[in-house]
Amino acid sequence: MDKKYYVYILLTENNTLYCGYTDDVEKRFAAHCSGHGAKYTRANKPLKIVYTKEFSTKSAAQKEEYRIKRLSRDDKLKLINIQL
Repeated sequence: MDKKYYVYILLTENNTLYCGYTDDVEKRFAAHCSGHGAKYTRANKPLKIVYTKEFSTKSAAQKEEYRIKRLSRDDKLKLINIQL
């Protein structure tokens, strides 16, 4: 079975967006919620996953994460709305 990787965006209680990558979105979201995911999400509690995209390689997921992190908030919101 081929391993899959995902880029995800979380909405936080402060109405901010957090982007990351993982091989298990639900497990990573649980880690963020418990305060073990990332320094940013310890200070900005995540509410829900608002975007995910699947990739076949870790490198491709990391490149997309980097691209998304460089987007403006408005562009990130447009990206999220396309998926919804």
